[in-house]
Parts: sequence; C-alpha cells; structure tokens
Amino acid sequence: MNKKKIGFIVNPIAGMGGRVGLKGTDGEEILKKAISLGATPVSPKIAESLFKGIDRGTLEQIEVYVGAGLMGEYEAKEASLNYIAIGERKEKTSRDDTLKVACEMLSRGVELIVFFGGDGTAKDILEAVNGKIPVLGVPSGVKMFSAVFSLNVEAALIIIKEFAKGEVELHEREVLDINEEFYREDKLEITLKGYLLVPETQRLLQSSKSIYVNDQENKVSIAKWIIENMDEDELYILGPGTTVAAVSKLLKQPKTLLGVDIMYKGKIIKRDANEEDILRFLDHVEKAKVIISPIGKQGFILGRGNQQISSEVIRRIGMKNLIIVSTKRKIYETPVLHVETGDEQLNREIKGYKRVVVDYNEEYVKKIV
Repeated sequence: MNKKKIGFIVNPIAGMGGRVGLKGTDGEEILKKAISLGATPVSPKIAESLFKGIDRGTLEQIEVYVGAGLMGEYEAKEASLNYIAIGERKEKTSRDDTLKVACEMLSRGVELIVFFGGDGTAKDILEAVNGKIPVLGVPSGVKMFSAVFSLNVEAALIIIKEFAKGEVELHEREVLDINEEFYREDKLEITLKGYLLVPETQRLLQSSKSIYVNDQENKVSIAKWIIENMDEDELYILGPGTTVAAVSKLLKQPKTLLGVDIMYKGKIIKRDANEEDILRFLDHVEKAKVIISPIGKQGFILGRGNQQISSEVIRRIGMKNLIIVSTKRKIYETPVLHVETGDEQLNREIKGYKRVVVDYNEEYVKKIV
C-alpha cells in the first residue's frame, strides 16, 4: 500500500502574544516585547499534543515529514514518531523558513501540509503552496479568522485520519489576514489573501470570521440589560467586540474594541489588560464576572483573540460567572459555540447548553461543543 505523505510545519512563535495582550507576534520587536512580558511558546505544545494523538492505524498509512528543529522535529521526536526532517535546524526561524520548508515538501511529493500557527502562517503557506496541494491549519496563533483551520487538535486528528484513508473532500477556503499594527491600535482591517484547498469532513473546520455592522439597536438593548443587572461590588472583565463594547459606551467609558478591559463600579479601571493584569485585579475582589461574545459564524467564545481570559482566569472566576452576549442575527447564523482554553479538562467542563443574552431581558440557549 502506498503511504500518504503528510508534512507538518510548526511556527514556533505563533500564539505567544495572546495572553500578554499583544494581539499577535508578527515582527521581531513585538516578539521581544512578548518575551519580556513573560510570554512562552504555544504552538510547540499544541504540535506535540497532536503528534502524540495520531493513532497507530493512521501512522501505518502515512509517511511523516516535519520542519527541522524548532519547526516540528523536536515535537515529533518527543512523540517518538518516525519522520523525515526538512530544512535547517536553527536557533531562530522566520517566515522565510516556513516558505522554504513548504516548498521543499512540495518537491518531495508531500500530499498534505499541516501547519501550526495563525493567520500570518496561513498567509505564508498560501504563498508557498498556492493551491498545488491541500493544507490544514491547526489553530495555534492569536488571530485565526481564516477558514483553513480545524476547530481544535481533536478535529485535526480526525481529518488527518480520514485523509490517510482517502475519505475526505477538498474545498477551497478563504485565507484572511489582519493588519497587526492597526489591530493594536484598535482598528480591524481584514484582507482576503486568497484561497487554499482544505480537506473537509464532518464539519470539523471553522468558518471565516463574519462581521455584523447593522445590529446597533440590538447591541444597545443587550447593553442596557447587562448594565441594569450589574452588581456594584463585582469586577467585570469585558472581552473584545462591538457587542460587549456597547456596555462601556452606554456608561461613557473608553473601552478598547479589540482588547480585554476591566470594569469596576461602572468605570473602566484597566484598558487592554493582559492575563497578568486580570489575575492581579482578581486578587483584590471577592466577586467577578466575564462578559464575552462569540466570533461571528466561527462561534468561539474563548481561545480566539481573547487568550488573556485564560484557563486560570476562568477557574478563578468560576464558569457560572461567564456571561455570553450576542446579537440575534449573529447567534442565529452561528450553528454552535466553541471553547479552546488550552486546558482540556476545563474545555469539557464548559461544554454543554449555555444561555446567551440576545436582547433586553431575552436569552437564547446555545450548545457549546
């Protein structure tokens, strides 16, 4: 039997800016800042988890190629895989290495490239592959608005298994990218970069982000209900997005649109907070709540663009104190909700049916899967 050749490429710095509130790690200066704030690698751990999760039957059907050194080899070795390393082992890598490794995998006849990163990595893979073979993104970055990513590691493992058996369909899906400089300035500029072929099975891929701009009255009604039910003695952690921002706007408080902010007694006391900021404020209060809104159509409420609200933050606050808000149109067009906190046990505890505030004194029950 001819084995399927599958290549794996890890962007070793992807996702490092999330918990420290930097909204990405594109650029050397931003990476240095992330490290100075205590950021640690994210994508290598996710890659190792996936490698260890590949079942024996699938391993018998595939030939594994990995980026050398930091780009996947170390994680594959830790998982005791048999692999062929592609590229150079370096102490520091760049997008040029991603391009070179992807191109070399193409020349070696690799039939599927699985990459670990975010939208920036997807853009690099698009440049190298350009539709010649299918690819699959495993979400490991800060921003993942593109439609080329699996929902999580478990979904990626199923897709890889089905691909090895030849039981998937290939579909063109969007690669989107965000201007990171604008993003840090609280401006959202999304550009369609192109399309990649992606193996699809069992609805295990995330959708591209949708933006809802004509639901202002609905957002104001939600905000009024939230404000009327706020407890003056509670700390409120406000997630990104225009629906949550409507709360602070009604209170005439200067919230960031794309960051995480902290409110107490109706006042924003910390703008653009990172994980450390949140935990520090939680040390000084007895009660706190998180107000978050799902990404349109994708359905993620945690783990996409709000990594500052980490698993430790959620455990400190308590899952009963998660308030989910969404406009009616967004929630109707979002089949299910998702969480990806990086803590599998916590993910399981959060899943199930949850109430979503969709209007003034009106809720909608939605399933988190």
